[in-house]
Amino acid sequence: MLRRSVFCLAIFPIFWAPATASAAPPTPEQRRVDAAINRALEYLAKTQKPNGCWESDAYGESTATTSLGVMAFLAAGHVPGEGPYADNIDRGIQWVIDHQRTGQYDAGLIAFRTSHGPMYSHGVSTLMLAEVAGMVSKERAKPVRTALEKAIRVILNAQNVPKSERNNGGWRYQVRSSDSDLSVSGWQLLALRAAKNLGCDVPAENIDRAVAYIKRCSSAADGGFAYQPGGSVTSVRTGTGILALEICGEHHSQEALRGADYLLENPLDYDETYYFYGVYYCGVGMFQMGGKYWTAMQDQIRDVLLEKQSADGSWTAGNGSEKRIGRVYTTTMAVLSLAVEYQYLPIYQR
Repeated sequence: MLRRSVFCLAIFPIFWAPATASAAPPTPEQRRVDAAINRALEYLAKTQKPNGCWESDAYGESTATTSLGVMAFLAAGHVPGEGPYADNIDRGIQWVIDHQRTGQYDAGLIAFRTSHGPMYSHGVSTLMLAEVAGMVSKERAKPVRTALEKAIRVILNAQNVPKSERNNGGWRYQVRSSDSDLSVSGWQLLALRAAKNLGCDVPAENIDRAVAYIKRCSSAADGGFAYQPGGSVTSVRTGTGILALEICGEHHSQEALRGADYLLENPLDYDETYYFYGVYYCGVGMFQMGGKYWTAMQDQIRDVLLEKQSADGSWTAGNGSEKRIGRVYTTTMAVLSLAVEYQYLPIYQR
C-alpha cells in the first residue's frame, strides 16, 4: 500500500457542504443523498479485495473498476492517508500503479492482463491518478505524478496513430487502433484535461483535435450524440459528449446546448443499456451546464437512484452489459453521480 507519510491530508467529513454552497442547513433530500452515499461506501469498502483491487463480475481484476472505486471515495470527500477509508484508498491507488505496464511496446499502459479494452481501462485509471495528484501536495503526489505522466504519453501516442479524417482526434479500445469512438474518447479527454490542469505536458493541439472529434459525433438532426460520427444517438452517449465539451472550455457551445436540450426531451431510463454509465456522464455534464439543465437532471438521477439502492448499499443494473459487469461498477458510478455537488473531485468543479 502507499505509505501514509506520502499521502496525508485532513479528511473531509461526509456531509452536505459543496464548495460553492452557503451555510444553509441540508435539505431532507440532501440528507437522503448523504445517507445513500455513506451506505454505498460501506459496501465498496467491504467488497475490496485484500490486494487492493475491486473486481468486475465479467472481467475479474480491473484497473478501471479499481480506479472507479478510488474515485467514489474521493468524490465523497475522503482523501488518501487519513480517515476511516484511508487504507481502502491507498491500497486501490497502489494496485493501479503496480499494474502500469513496463514492456517495450506497452510502457505506461494501465490495464490488467484480462482487460477487454485496454484504452478504456487506461483512460479511467489515468483520470483517477490525475484526480489524486490534484488533491494532495506536489511532494506527496510524486509516485502518482510519475505514473500519471507515463500514462499521458500513452494517450497522446494513441491519439497520434494515423486515422481517417472521420476518426482523427479520437481513441478506440486498442492503443494502435485506427478508428475512434465517443465512449473511449470521452475518458481519454477527461484524463488529458485533468492532467493539463495539473501542469502536465498536454499540448493544446491534442485537446483541440479531440474536441473536434467529439463535435463530429453530434447529430445535426436532433442534437444528440452518437457512438461514432453519423451513427444513432442515445441519451447515454449525449451525456458523454456534453461533459467532454464542457470540461474542455466549450461551455455552452452550440453542440453542448443542443445535447442538453436533447436530454431534457429524452431522459435516461433505468432499464436501458448502460444506464449507470449515463448517470455519471449525464449527471456531471448537466451539472456543468447548470441552470434548468442541472435542475432537471438532478431530480431524475436522485429520485431513481435513491429508490433503486439495495439494503446493502449497492445498485444493480436493470439489464444488459452493466448487469454482467456487476454491482461494484454500478455502485461506483452511482456515487460519482450523486456526489457531484460536493465538488471535491477537481473534474467536478465549475
